[in-house]
Amino acid sequence: MVPKYLMLLLFTAMTLRVSAQHYKYIDSTKVCGIARYKLQVKANPDKQLVEIKKYIPGMALDLRYATSNNFMHRRMYTTAKAFARLPVVKALQQVEAELKTQGLGLKIYDAYRPYSVTVNFYEMASDTNFVADPRKGSKHNRGCAIDLSLINLKTGKELDMPTGFDSFSRKAGADYMDLPAQQIANRELLKTVMAKYGFRVISTEWWHYDFTGWAGYELLDIPVQNL
Repeated sequence: MVPKYLMLLLFTAMTLRVSAQHYKYIDSTKVCGIARYKLQVKANPDKQLVEIKKYIPGMALDLRYATSNNFMHRRMYTTAKAFARLPVVKALQQVEAELKTQGLGLKIYDAYRPYSVTVNFYEMASDTNFVADPRKGSKHNRGCAIDLSLINLKTGKELDMPTGFDSFSRKAGADYMDLPAQQIANRELLKTVMAKYGFRVISTEWWHYDFTGWAGYELLDIPVQNL
């Protein structure tokens, strides 16, 4: 008789093989589907993708890829929910709490992004200054990147920033300075508060922040509606 633990290992291996996806730009073993993700969460609960709104109910959402209002001009997600790894969301709670003392809050444009969507982006706009190279994957695919801006809590309106979200413009750069003083001040305020809680802005996009612990999380390709 085959021992139970061997049967479990065989079942797990078969499950992973059946659920494996093949990718054009990367070794498939480097991207996790739902089966491997569940095993990782069981081993380390911090790897769970959690819905941000459940942890921060007051968070404003404008999830562009769940609409056609984005550079792809079509819906990329069928579910308008934002997810990130548990430590990322806990850090965002701290950011939101500090901003609230100033009458401000965060508005999220995007968070966790399935790897397959990153491939779609690259094939539409292959400028890796603004879209991730699928040979490496995105921090979004790891559940460790957030696209966001600041809002006035009283009015709900976004603060004036250098560009709109997903602008493929030099003005979108995190350190671009040929701008009105108020736009620079708003951008720098966001940068300062985010950095305080472990987020770093990327150089080409003032709205994109990577969590400092991103390297400890795997690339995922799980549709948002399956979370």
